[in-house]
Amino acid sequence: MEEVLEKDNKAIPTWKSASTTLQRANKPVQVADITFSEEDRLITPDKEFNRVLGGGVVAGSLVLIGGEPGIGKSTLMLQLALNMPKIRVLYVSGEESERQIKMRAERLVEVGSRKSEVGSQRSEDEFSKSEIVNLKSEIGKGCYILTETSTQNIFKQIEELEPDLVVIDSIQTLHSAHIESTPGSVSQVRECTAELLRFAKESGTPVFLIGHITKDGMIAGPKILEHMVDTVLQFEGDRHHVYRILRTVKNRFGSASELGIYEMLGEGLREVSNPSEILLSQRDEALSGITISTTLEGMRPMMIETQALVSPSPYGTPQRTATGFDTRRMSMLLAVLEKRCGFNLGAKDVFLNITGGIRVEDPAIDLGLAAAIISSHEDIPIPFKTCFAGEIGLSGEIRAVNRVEQRIAEAQKLGFEQIFISKYNLPSGGVDKKGIDLSRYNIDIKIVSRIEEVFGLLFG
Repeated sequence: MEEVLEKDNKAIPTWKSASTTLQRANKPVQVADITFSEEDRLITPDKEFNRVLGGGVVAGSLVLIGGEPGIGKSTLMLQLALNMPKIRVLYVSGEESERQIKMRAERLVEVGSRKSEVGSQRSEDEFSKSEIVNLKSEIGKGCYILTETSTQNIFKQIEELEPDLVVIDSIQTLHSAHIESTPGSVSQVRECTAELLRFAKESGTPVFLIGHITKDGMIAGPKILEHMVDTVLQFEGDRHHVYRILRTVKNRFGSASELGIYEMLGEGLREVSNPSEILLSQRDEALSGITISTTLEGMRPMMIETQALVSPSPYGTPQRTATGFDTRRMSMLLAVLEKRCGFNLGAKDVFLNITGGIRVEDPAIDLGLAAAIISSHEDIPIPFKTCFAGEIGLSGEIRAVNRVEQRIAEAQKLGFEQIFISKYNLPSGGVDKKGIDLSRYNIDIKIVSRIEEVFGLLFG
């Protein structure tokens, strides 16, 4: 005999059973008749986080944060919850106990960042133990910790606490009584996200979800999670380096091309307001195979150091290795250099590296990489105060890049003396009233059209 057991959903306390969305019927309305008021965003103490979200946290938004294990997702969200004492934040953890979170919270307390609020100019070492205790209690004043994995129990505590912001760590650990599958499965993740989405929209409470990623780098769930939420943030970086990038993949309330940069320290994540200075190595002598390129990460220009090493191959097959850059594009650049410029690179090992542990997909660094390859091949150093911004085509021409004025301004601000750009960035190959006013920049701008011109100016 087979018995079918049906659960009484009415007896299960959940946000879904209290929903009134299905009870009302919407009617079509003309666009001209729709009225709305510009809502104020919740501004967090983290300026980089506000930049990525488009200016702050939108009420009722559902934000998904993904990244590799140990990259700093939980650290970022707990640090955010601890530094917002004026609002009530509920941090729900399904992976750690309360004691573990308490230990991490003690480590994340930034006494130095709170000195200005108490009007002190002393160093952190000059604070007394009582002052440090008072500062710690002030920082974690509005943060509440809940270790629970059942969505029904979580919604019970939410109704009692009425928080202003909810953090779920992580969505793969939650389970709903409406689904029989195990936690972490596709159906469970989808159902739990749907309940949290309904709660966020009806109550106006912003919800942050921390999501694991699979081996191929995608957010586990699968991609259905990215379509359900309002904003998707990707936390990137090499765990062997101290820098982290918070990149916007999708954003319904702002630009999807913004990013924030952090530095991982012992006391937590520190905002990096000027990433160009930390990505450039502070060296005195000129070395071959090293150039400085301008790139755009989101809307902000950055100066990065590109390194190349060209050496004779001791084996029959030469090696082609790139760190932080597309290997196929590197092969294209080597073919252009060999075909258009006559450099014999077919029997040489070529290694490329983007310093800082970041990955760059901007084609504007092609010219800098090509100059670094030839510099290492000829063992002739390039002046340190020289930078590049140009894309290389298959015929050897230097193509125009976008936002070249921002790149020039960033190079000038950091003290560079000359920059190579494409002449196609100027209308009709020259300067007119609608073009770029080169006279307002205190930097030597080299206008080039082909890669042979660049090597002629650099190496003679």
